[in-house]
Amino acid sequence: MASISETGHAKNVANFQELISFSKGYAETYNPVNTRLTITELEKLYTTASEKLEEVATAKAAYSNAVNNRKNAFANLKSLATKTLNSFIVSGADALAIQNAKTINRKLQGSSKKTTVEKEKTIEESTNKTISTSQQSYDQLINHFANLIQVLVQNTIYNPNEEELKTTSLQAKLNQLQENNTKLINAYTQYSNAMIQRNNTLYNPLTGLVQTSKEVKLYVKSIFGTKSPKYKQISGLEFKVIRK
Repeated sequence: MASISETGHAKNVANFQELISFSKGYAETYNPVNTRLTITELEKLYTTASEKLEEVATAKAAYSNAVNNRKNAFANLKSLATKTLNSFIVSGADALAIQNAKTINRKLQGSSKKTTVEKEKTIEESTNKTISTSQQSYDQLINHFANLIQVLVQNTIYNPNEEELKTTSLQAKLNQLQENNTKLINAYTQYSNAMIQRNNTLYNPLTGLVQTSKEVKLYVKSIFGTKSPKYKQISGLEFKVIRK
């Protein structure tokens, strides 16, 4: 379901198309001296705005897919770490190494069950303000898991029969986590940049679609007058600045 802000951006562009249609209907009477308000330039701006909306939609879909992929990759991390720790404990490793592994696993598990759920919710609803905080938690999980693997590697007595608990399998899992994390970061960057470009096209205070629509309305008012039927055609078209 589209968010209110997404609907608002699309509504601005749709209303701008309608504004252009009415302006074209005024034929030769519509002849602004400001070249930015000519029909040709208005149509160029509409095309660009439509493209920017599409780019945001595409980038958002890719970002959402990256969020889901990372969520799936991390889903079994904590249980895998616990199984690995238990296997290490019974491997015959010395007490200090086991204590070190336990400390790392406690950090990886976190102090509250709400951590994973709330962090996933945060990342899925992320904005420029929240992305860094949420991202840090995944970096930490990766770091803790990497540290746990290092403890195992440095204790050669650890050599389980279970394939998923072998250090080679754990390293492959670590690589998968890092890869999915990186893909999400890159996808968010693309999404964020697409939103910035869209907002500049629609809401630049000098040349944006909303500002241009205001100027077109003023020009039409200057031609036909405030109470004219032709001005009333466009006066009700709403254009709102939306930053999200």
